[in-house]
Amino acid sequence: MKMKLRTLIIIAALGVFSLSAQSPAPAPIPYQAPALSAPGNFTVVMIPDIQSYVKFERNQGIWDLMAAWIAENIQPLNIMTAVQVGDIVEANEMYQPDGKRYNQTSEQMWLCASNGFARLDGKLPYIMCTGNHDYGLLAAEDRRTRFPDFFPETRNPAWQGVLVEYCENRDGRKTLENAAYRFKTPNGPHLLFVALEFAPSDPVVAWAKALFARPEYAADIGIVSTHSYMRNMLKQNQRVDKERYKVADVNYGQALWEKLIEPAANIRLVLCGHIAMPDNFKGGVGFRVDQNAAGKSVIQILFNTQALGGGWMGNGGDGWLRLMEFTPDGRQVTVKTFSPLYAISPTTQFLAWEPADYNNFTFTIE
Repeated sequence: MKMKLRTLIIIAALGVFSLSAQSPAPAPIPYQAPALSAPGNFTVVMIPDIQSYVKFERNQGIWDLMAAWIAENIQPLNIMTAVQVGDIVEANEMYQPDGKRYNQTSEQMWLCASNGFARLDGKLPYIMCTGNHDYGLLAAEDRRTRFPDFFPETRNPAWQGVLVEYCENRDGRKTLENAAYRFKTPNGPHLLFVALEFAPSDPVVAWAKALFARPEYAADIGIVSTHSYMRNMLKQNQRVDKERYKVADVNYGQALWEKLIEPAANIRLVLCGHIAMPDNFKGGVGFRVDQNAAGKSVIQILFNTQALGGGWMGNGGDGWLRLMEFTPDGRQVTVKTFSPLYAISPTTQFLAWEPADYNNFTFTIE
């Protein structure tokens, strides 16, 4: 009996050894720091929702690291701008920690977000959107927002020369909640970025539509950034048609497509955030292409990693950024997904590039 037991143990051990020998652990991916693939190319960085970096004091350093990395790479990657797609904070106003959820007040959240962007002030003309959590008390109960208090139009000297126009918010105050920025490409048409508030009102949509229709912008490549626009790839990249928020006079993704994006001949790219799933990369990314009324392709991209790195109460998103490298004419774009958080240490650098095909792709702006 003892001999049989010993034999079984040996056979089992050999079996485990054989299985291990046949299925070795994958080798770490050799790390290469981000670099332009060709001279003259330029980069647009896409920053996802940052609310989960600022709602916990422990996560603030990750957002600071991301912003500092962008600042350090403005010259090496020829970064034209960085576009943040909303939900700057978790709670716009009056949040007091209760020990059960976040340990930051709303004031501290805004300050943390502001301090990160301060690393870019005077260096990069970054572009911001407002999200549902940037309004009301916790999430768009109304249209009050502290965004203009922390991000007035005079804040960043780098906006001079590229900030071309901004319009009134619902209180009749001109703010960067809805703003247009125009950039010259090295060898092609201008890029005209228009950032729109969360679920923009009809007057805001009318302002944007009139702006894109101006003759001086007819040849520009139009890029719209807004918060709530499309769902993730697990939901077939459907455009958002309705949500549960209480604010009135709203236009979510489908309405924006019908009223603004499809009719405009020069809007060619849409960037958005908002949608995410805990620890599921596919739950926070989306991509679709549709034809506008002029028969031109419109690329639409969702990127929101805020629930990675431990879910809604985790580290805020593992530091992921989208790096969009444009050719000098602004027509060919290579998209990669990179984490300065993982890249900071040789121990984790093999994780710094997200390898899935939905996080690495190319597209053409015709």
